[in-house]
Parts: sequence; structure tokens; C-alpha cells
Amino acid sequence: MTREDVKFDKLPEAPGVYFFMGKRREILYIGKATSLRDRVRSYFSSDIAEVRSPLIAQMIAEAVRIETTPTDSVLEALLLETNLIRTHKPKYNTLSKDDKSYNHLIITNEEFPRVLVVRGKDLSSYPEDTRLHTFGPFPQGTLFKEALKIVRELFQFYDDRAKLGSGSSYRRGVVSFNRQIGLYPKDVDRDVYLQTVRHLALFFEGKKEVILRELEQEMLRLAKLQKFEEAAQVKRKIFALTHIHDVALMKKEFRTYHDEKRMRVEGYDVAHLQGEAMVGVMTVCEGGEPVPSEYRSFTIRSLTASNDPAALREVLSRRLEHPEWHYPHVIVVDGSTAQKNAAEKVLREAGVVIPVVGVVKDEHHKPKRLIGPANVIRQHHDTIIRVNAEAHRFSISLHRKKLRTERTKK
Repeated sequence: MTREDVKFDKLPEAPGVYFFMGKRREILYIGKATSLRDRVRSYFSSDIAEVRSPLIAQMIAEAVRIETTPTDSVLEALLLETNLIRTHKPKYNTLSKDDKSYNHLIITNEEFPRVLVVRGKDLSSYPEDTRLHTFGPFPQGTLFKEALKIVRELFQFYDDRAKLGSGSSYRRGVVSFNRQIGLYPKDVDRDVYLQTVRHLALFFEGKKEVILRELEQEMLRLAKLQKFEEAAQVKRKIFALTHIHDVALMKKEFRTYHDEKRMRVEGYDVAHLQGEAMVGVMTVCEGGEPVPSEYRSFTIRSLTASNDPAALREVLSRRLEHPEWHYPHVIVVDGSTAQKNAAEKVLREAGVVIPVVGVVKDEHHKPKRLIGPANVIRQHHDTIIRVNAEAHRFSISLHRKKLRTERTKK
């Protein structure tokens, strides 16, 4: 598909979701936009492979047409995109491939259901029979948090980590305080709260029209009973839902897109068995998406014994010998201070200024904390976790292959 194939003037300038379609009417890729026209146009720049990734360029070449679904707000576009990706699992939406580091939203199955943000890797802590609903994954962490602020204005919900209800020993002080400052529902009537939670779930399912119909019926019922104050409260809810104030989300989405679409993050890891079959790898994420065609592997030449920082120094030194590979904006290393210091020393000696982030793991080799520049970690947390996971997966795979080969030769 080329730029000439797209009638940009026919595309709406509204927020919504767009679909790149293949020859057999299959969905190749789903994305969201503040302005559908502007976002679709951005895919047809001459340097799309560099700006986004070779994978996206391949997707565009394979597509034959583009379809769109406008929404009333950016918030609804975000939720619709997530639901559609989970349902259709498009070929080029690699997000659903490994969502363990991404945020999910769960609604608990309790007397007073809680609305909790949970990482994919932690979902097992909430068995399915303890959840009423699960939504996600939401790969853009900062955008999702901004969206939740808006959702909380529409639907007040409990997000306390302790279970709530008559049979639980929840922290009443915390709940009371949050209720006083407007974060938790003031009305503790369980039926009213359950209706709010039901509406929240419908909203995340993209069924706003169902909520509006029910609220309009409720408003008319209250008016007939001459409960005008209560009817006015429902009317305000209807207005809030039909005039969602997501200007902050629009700005965040715009900033995130323009910051991330050119952002190249490289991940490094070393794998071996007590020094045997030692390999090092480089993985790449651009625009938050893995670019497997740019992954590189390195057989460690300078070591015969286990020394991860030294192995990392060799890998990074050899990587810098390739100026034809675009330099990254961030380098991510698997390990703690020793690995981070080793990488920074190589860069310093080469006269290259690139921030380095270390991913410190627990005893199960799961990310425990990130070390490095706080602003880099805050802005690119999800991509850092993803590129590190890719580096670990890639290095283990190559190490096992190399180990089998070496032992076969013996």
C-alpha cells in the first residue's frame, strides 16, 4: 500500500481506532489515534522503517486498505483498541505476544468489588473465580494511568489493596479518608455501588450507550417520583459521560506517541553455564515494539570463565564498532550496579553519551527494580522491561543451542 492509495480527506479528524487490512480482509494491525487522519498519514512518511520499525513498514506494504472507527473521546479509543487487539490478535500487534509486564485492570468478585491495576505477571495472584472482570493488557503505562484518573471522575470505585466488606478487617481510616477527599464513594449502599461497578465494566467493554440508556431511564423514573435532586445528580452523570474531559489524555497521548515513535532502546544480556557456551545478545525496541531483524548475537571471545560484567564489556565494545547500526537512545543491561558500571565505562571510553538502565532481578529472575536515570525510567519503563525480557529470552535460546552443539562435538 502506498500514500497514493489512501484518501486522507475521507478520514475523520476525530479520535478513534484504525485498522490496516490485508488481501483476505484480515486485520493486520490495530491502533488508536487522537486524530485518525493525522495518525494514518504519519504511516506514509518516506522514513517509516527508521521512525517506527521495519516490521511496521512490512505491514504497510502488505495492507490493501484502511478502515476506521471514530469514538467520542481519546479515552474510549484507548479502551476500544485494547479490547479489539485482545479479541482479534492481529498479526502485527506484537503486544499480545507477551503481556506479562503490562498493566491489566481487574474487578474483584467480592461484597464490595475493588478495581485494581495488576501487572500481567501478577494476575495469577488473583484466580479467575476471584475476578468479575479482567481488562487489558494496556502497554502504555503512563497513558493508562492518565486514563484511570478520568475514569475515576466518571465512576467512583474502591482500589484499596485490602478486601472491603462487613466480614473483612480493611483499613477503615484509609477508606474514610479517601471518601472524604472524593476518591471513594460517599454512598456506601451496596446496591448503588454494585450498579456503579457494573457501569464501569460496561464502559471498559465499550458499551457507553447501554449506560446512557439506563441512566436516562433512571432520571425519568426519579423525576416522575418528584425526586428532582436525585434526578439532577443522574443528569450530571449523563452529561459527564457525553462530554468526557480528556484534554490531559490527548496531550499525554500526543507526547507519548511523538516521544516513543523514534525512541530506540537496546537491551543486552549474557548467558552461560558456569562459563560454558557463553553468548551475549543485543535486542532492539523501536516505538515500544521489538524489532527482531535488528537483534544481534555475540560469541564471547575474551573469557573462558564466568564474568558477566567483563562479557558485557566485550559485547558492548563490539557493538560500538558498528556505526552503521543506529545508536540507541537508551541502553538496558540485565543486572545490577556491576553490569551498569561496566556498560557506562565502555561508553565513556568510546566518547559516547547514552543513558544506561540496569534491570535488577529477584531469585526467580523477575524484575525487582530498575537502576539508572529516574526520568528515563519513568518515561520509558514499559519499553525497558520489554527489551530486557526479549534480551533474556534471546540469550537463553542461543546459549542452549550453543551448549547442545558444543556437547555434541565432545
